[in-house]
Amino acid sequence: MQSYTIGQAARLLGVSPDTARRWADAGRVTTHRDENGRRLIEGHDLAALSIEVGQGTGGDEEGSYTSARNAFPGIVTAVKLGDVAAQVEIQAGPHRLVSLLTREAVEELGLEVGMQATARVKSTSVHIDRA
Repeated sequence: MQSYTIGQAARLLGVSPDTARRWADAGRVTTHRDENGRRLIEGHDLAALSIEVGQGTGGDEEGSYTSARNAFPGIVTAVKLGDVAAQVEIQAGPHRLVSLLTREAVEELGLEVGMQATARVKSTSVHIDRA
């Protein structure tokens, strides 16, 4: 299983590294240290936390004002395989994205829960909201 540094986890969760450290210190997510002493979070644990954060029960930081582009780096939180088709869910900060694609594509990419992935969205109409 892939592990993530506090900085990587923070980027995927859409929070600052300080916030990710505070959450780890508070026991909100389990960490362990590698041979160099860096704190790491297991992919499954980060996937669970990213769902929690995405549901609005997570951040203690105010969101930034931005126009999100078409790339959403995040973490795979679910993979459902059918005979031909598949469904992959990615939590990218507060955004939950669901993609329907072929089973073959999922297998070729080796997608599984806890992996880092980027969802790319193509649209002819983009709406911008400012909170």
